[in-house]
Amino acid sequence: MKGTERLAIHGGTPVRDTLLPYGRQWVDEDDIAAVASTLRSEWLTTGPGVGEFERAFAAAVGTREAVAVSSGTAALHAAMAALGIGPGDEVIVPSMTFAATANCVVFCGARPVFADVTPDTLLLDPDQVEKAISPSTKAIIAVDYAGQACEYSRLSGIAREHGLSLVDDACHALGGTYRGKPVGSLADLNTFSLHPVKHITSGEGGMITTDDASLAAGMRVFRNHGITTDHRQRQEQRSWFYEMVTLGYNYRLTDIQCALGRSQLAKLTSWVKRRLEIAHRYNEAFAGIPAVTPLPVRDDVTHAYHLYVVRIDPGLVKAPRSAVFPALRAEGIGVNVHYIPVHLHPFYRNGYGTGPGMCPVAEAAYEQILSLPIFPAMKEQDIGDVIHAVEKVVAAFS
Repeated sequence: MKGTERLAIHGGTPVRDTLLPYGRQWVDEDDIAAVASTLRSEWLTTGPGVGEFERAFAAAVGTREAVAVSSGTAALHAAMAALGIGPGDEVIVPSMTFAATANCVVFCGARPVFADVTPDTLLLDPDQVEKAISPSTKAIIAVDYAGQACEYSRLSGIAREHGLSLVDDACHALGGTYRGKPVGSLADLNTFSLHPVKHITSGEGGMITTDDASLAAGMRVFRNHGITTDHRQRQEQRSWFYEMVTLGYNYRLTDIQCALGRSQLAKLTSWVKRRLEIAHRYNEAFAGIPAVTPLPVRDDVTHAYHLYVVRIDPGLVKAPRSAVFPALRAEGIGVNVHYIPVHLHPFYRNGYGTGPGMCPVAEAAYEQILSLPIFPAMKEQDIGDVIHAVEKVVAAFS
């Protein structure tokens, strides 16, 4: 570790002059050419590019079907609707996740039931899932937090035993594996985000993968206002007639976005490899800093590292995370916090009676965790700057 330096937040020289974000897209000339080609084509939306992207995505994760939608939140909502989740139902979700994982249950008029996470990986704890099951439980949503797949052998067994559907919120884990199987093929329905900070992007967008053709067909209707055909299909049929058979939403993904997503998908393997390389550099560096502990990785997974999360040990750092965070930001390192446990948000506390003490493991972790920058376009200097800044801030507060 470097000797103590004056922190930028206290008037010292920052490690970086410009802020390095925790995540960022990488768009190259191939991506731009793919989008430009679509802009010159006949179809900008509901065209052939949507199906092409869906088929390429399904092949990448090893499923029969993929359904493109407008966001990761839309993917979760479509999954809940496809499973028939509605008023009176309960769905078990982890508290350590983004709010959309629980919100999609509320969108359908059902109730999210928050389960705690394991103390090491911060993944959904199967023991807590079993305790949360009630006669009203219809589904479990597992979250592959930070990019590490959950314990799907146990979760699948629990779901089968109780007749529940299992959904993988895999928005962090595209390109990861569990026991040799790709993330995206591990649950009844698997949802992804294509936001710019994720592994690949379509600007905004989402995807649901499944082997169930019937569920996929229902989600394609759901994303199109509940209408059974889209504009292109009616043009091919030389028909104007359409019917709305259910209440759906405009959750369509455009051909423009699909062109970008398909071009990005071709780079997924190399980009995940780069994320693993960056994580390895961090692991080596922080092995010598007892106050900074990366989340452990199980032997049966390939981590996709959407996030690189560390715990700041309050016994070794004489400052709370609330002080460490601005100190690192002042050094030019765009750290973030993922996440405030969902059951602590005012919406759920006020409307669903949740509050502190409900998920103690998630609550304790929240007070300690930081997400450090990790994305494929990071240069070696960027990685070195992150390590230097962490060393500098920890030394100053130790």
